[in-house]
Amino acid sequence: MTPKRQSPVSSSWVKTWARLRGLVRRRELALVVLAALIGVAGGGVVTLISQTAWGIQRFLYSLPDDSRLSGSGVLATPWMALIPAGGGLVLGLIIMLSRRARPRPAVDPIEANALHGGRMSFTDSVMVAVQTLVSNACGASVGLEAAYTQVSSALASKLGLRFRLRRSDMRLMVGAGAAAGISAAFDAPLTGAFYAFELIIGTYSIAGAAPVMAAALSASLTVRALGYGAVPLHLTLAPQTGPAEYSLFIVLGVVCGLLGIAIMRGVSTVEAGFKATRLPDAVRPMLGGLIVGGLALISPQVLSSGHAALHHELVPHIAVGGLAVLVVLKAVASAVSLGSGFRGGLFFASLFLGALLGKLFAAAVAWLLPAIPFDPLVSAVIGMSALGVAVVGGPLTMTFLVLEMTGDYVITGAALTAAIVSGLTVRELFGYSFSTWRLHLRGETIRSAHDVGWLRNLTVERLMKRGVTLIREDQPLEEIRAAFPLGSAERLIAVNGTGQYAGVLYLPDAFSPDDESARTVGDLLRSQSDVVTPGMTVKEAIAVFDRTEAEELAVVDSGLRCVGLLSESHAVRRYADELDRARAEAFAD
Repeated sequence: MTPKRQSPVSSSWVKTWARLRGLVRRRELALVVLAALIGVAGGGVVTLISQTAWGIQRFLYSLPDDSRLSGSGVLATPWMALIPAGGGLVLGLIIMLSRRARPRPAVDPIEANALHGGRMSFTDSVMVAVQTLVSNACGASVGLEAAYTQVSSALASKLGLRFRLRRSDMRLMVGAGAAAGISAAFDAPLTGAFYAFELIIGTYSIAGAAPVMAAALSASLTVRALGYGAVPLHLTLAPQTGPAEYSLFIVLGVVCGLLGIAIMRGVSTVEAGFKATRLPDAVRPMLGGLIVGGLALISPQVLSSGHAALHHELVPHIAVGGLAVLVVLKAVASAVSLGSGFRGGLFFASLFLGALLGKLFAAAVAWLLPAIPFDPLVSAVIGMSALGVAVVGGPLTMTFLVLEMTGDYVITGAALTAAIVSGLTVRELFGYSFSTWRLHLRGETIRSAHDVGWLRNLTVERLMKRGVTLIREDQPLEEIRAAFPLGSAERLIAVNGTGQYAGVLYLPDAFSPDDESARTVGDLLRSQSDVVTPGMTVKEAIAVFDRTEAEELAVVDSGLRCVGLLSESHAVRRYADELDRARAEAFAD
């Protein structure tokens, strides 16, 4: 049969694409250009999602053209408190249908970079974005940042796969996509870039700086060009840098850390409570929406992510009692929203709650220490960054957000102090940020986006020597000496009558046994209960070698049948080689 000939046009395109792919793989400048294109796409994604959510909210809640949902003083009618429940019902149906089509949970950017070498499903990410959009648009107390980063990172991952990028470059592109999403959401390129470094890539490198910054800057410029940049906060702050003020900032950091832990624990507790009701997963968001709608009757500022509410609350005349009530209402609304099954994140909710907590803290200082002039607005900004670190993580991310929001380097230094203290409090007492805590609840053990996927892929099954020689444990030693002359092998694997692993016979022992009464193989076996399994990672196998002090161990399957042999020297050497490779990629060596 004559092979089908390729047209000259398609052949030319294939060659051009191959040259372009090779250029991106070889040249750092080409990778930066690719990242900038990802930033433009990320800016478009943020604009599309945010404007769609705002348009739906305006329709559902009869908002004026220049108004935002969380900035409303009161619901237009009490019946609007049922809208979150209606949105929860719609979301439940979407989740039910999506689980039938895609039963496995979607991989988020942190999980993708930690375990999958930057590989993400674009279809799954779009499903997550739709669910997040429905959740936010109906008024659930969740943010859209999760949708921004999910879709932008998935676009970057898909593009990286098309260019067949290396594992390290794939992870970098996923980080660039996340940087684009956050940069466009807040019109803050430095914030977006360090969000990628601290939370999505897991480390900062010189080689990664240019692509990530290119994506963050192009995303910010894109939303500005489209006319949908974030509304800036024009704040005039009184610098407070004395020892007394810095001591109070440290205390505020501790308080924010404790509140962040309480919020994360609250989400998991509420989620466990909804599961205990045994209601179908599709019904739980509707019940959660009823609770959130009831809270909105007290204050509509608990609805949605809280962008407009943050602008409204960063003024000095709000009563202390109202602040305290709003902190409780917003925290409960966020925990109920996420715990009942609404999709979204706590990025902006943590900023809003932190600002409220900072103002409450300033009021407490004014009451307890009236001699110290403590500005409530400064305290609100610092509380915003500190609680953001407690929930989201990333002290430099939140510090740069303060810098880009205020332009004040003095206040930025104070915010960094509180952010570090807050993050330290969470790590010491809890150990997780919200994103990695959610993964922990699903059974994952990762605590950051550091690339550990290669370690999980480096299993005993990949390292072991196959085709080992088997003998029976009841064989006489005379048969072994005749069949295996001294020097023909180092060790032999013995099995019992049913073919299961029984132990290791070292051949020199068969010729000069320490036990003169030994007559069969079974009398001289070692490592009878010390084995490794094919699914163990190399790190787990090395731990077994350390515990048993053995140089070689048999590899057995679930039926205790020997399938191979692993030596300690080979496992350690491969582990060291992979560590060196990962370190070289991290530092672009």
